[in-house]
Amino acid sequence: METESLWKRYNRYLIKCPGLSMTLDISRMPFGARYFSQMQEPIDRAFDAMDKLEAGGVANPDENRMVGHYWLRDPERAPTAELRHEIESTVADIVEFARKVHKKEILPPKARRFTDLLVIGIGGSSLGPQLVADALGQKNDKLHVHFLDNTDPDGVHRTLEALGNRLKSTLVLVISKSGGTPETHNGMMLAKHAFAQRELDFSKQAVAITGKGSKLAKTAAAEGWLRDFPMWDWVGGRTSVMSAVGLAPMALQGVNIQQFLDGAARMDKLTRKHDPRKNPAAALALMWYFATEGVGKKDMVILPYKDRLLLMSRYLQQLVMESLGKTLDLDGNEVNQGIAVYGNKGSTDQHAYVQQLRDGVKNFYATFIVVLQDTPNPAKTTPDNYARVSVDDAGDSAGDFLSGFWQGTRQALYEKDRHSLTITMEKLDPKHLGALIALYERAVGFYASLVNINAYHQPGVEAGKKAAASVLAIQKKAVDALAADPDAVVDAEELAAQMREEDIETVHHILEHLAANKRCVQRIRSKYQYLPA
Repeated sequence: METESLWKRYNRYLIKCPGLSMTLDISRMPFGARYFSQMQEPIDRAFDAMDKLEAGGVANPDENRMVGHYWLRDPERAPTAELRHEIESTVADIVEFARKVHKKEILPPKARRFTDLLVIGIGGSSLGPQLVADALGQKNDKLHVHFLDNTDPDGVHRTLEALGNRLKSTLVLVISKSGGTPETHNGMMLAKHAFAQRELDFSKQAVAITGKGSKLAKTAAAEGWLRDFPMWDWVGGRTSVMSAVGLAPMALQGVNIQQFLDGAARMDKLTRKHDPRKNPAAALALMWYFATEGVGKKDMVILPYKDRLLLMSRYLQQLVMESLGKTLDLDGNEVNQGIAVYGNKGSTDQHAYVQQLRDGVKNFYATFIVVLQDTPNPAKTTPDNYARVSVDDAGDSAGDFLSGFWQGTRQALYEKDRHSLTITMEKLDPKHLGALIALYERAVGFYASLVNINAYHQPGVEAGKKAAASVLAIQKKAVDALAADPDAVVDAEELAAQMREEDIETVHHILEHLAANKRCVQRIRSKYQYLPA
């Protein structure tokens, strides 16, 4: 297409978001003039499915559950008065709790006030809060936020060591719906150990965010934690950032959670329109369908030209891939659906994998996320407003270069027939971040309907957890067998035979790990390189 026709196509297909300074540009996806009419019937079915979901229908049939994350920002839409009250009272409780912490009405036993926040969770109980904390964090945050989001002892050590003596003024949020998530439990136990090492009472600085009656809820009650906030079974982890999971750390950090919720609610309202030409989430889902032919043929590359949105691709990896990566469709047919997601940030990407995007395998479509305001306060005229500092003789700013880079990259991809979408926001604040997250949540729901899958369960994740549990069970048997004969020297095959365990390779890897960590090393043969040569 010539430049003029590109401009006409841009104007024809640009989707504006009234009430939000956001647009979605789909013009550089080469769908034909009849595409929307051809997809009218399937998108109508998606609209109908979304309407039923929001009304309280069982949208997760595998688990016989409602799916209600949209009610979190518009409680009036909840199907019962009880649910509306739970949502509203939880938000009010979070705001009040944060206020008391900030006003020093709630204090740590051995410090004058809380200075830091340690969030212990994994997956949906961490990725959303991490994205928000990084995107909206400021130097003058009420609490400085840190995360334990894995069961890597070295990673835990780095975080706790960085806190150091500030553990005495650190508030801890432990987030797990069931209370039995191994990574979260391990993080909690190691945090407890660090507190005990400094003669601090963990329970007097801890808050639980968990399901009613869960193992974690019982632990918090028995140990007298500061308080707990609810997680509901009708909110999945990857869509929980607007529940207590995301709102509690956000409020404690000092972010305006009502603006965040309002932005999401506004986007939800726009994406209830049964017209994909005016509904940005439906249009986004249709573009995904067009790019992937509805069978995941191309990857989704997320290119945010904003440092504060670095974690957006990681957040969307879970939201998109956990929702859409499914073996079976709703009719029980094997379909192996999904869309792979990856990304980093611009213009860093231009010095990394954009080379392949432009000249390599055409197995992707890109989404540029652009924030027009270079800084949170563009009117600021002080010397530290680097958006106003010229970096060359022409008077260009660093932000001018960033804008030029995203446009140049988009054009470079277009010239090689690489397709792209662009989401533009005037600024990055709680309202617009909430709207951006809501846009993707709705798009995922619409796309799942287009390809007839359940977006709201995650059987593959559960399979991985069960497999990990079986490995630990084998390790317990291995350690017991070694302890029963301290003088024996064994290798993996001999130990597996002794244990009557058929999975010799798992025994091999268990012994390898034990030896590397100086556990049972004297009883493991060096020919397997468990001991130094």
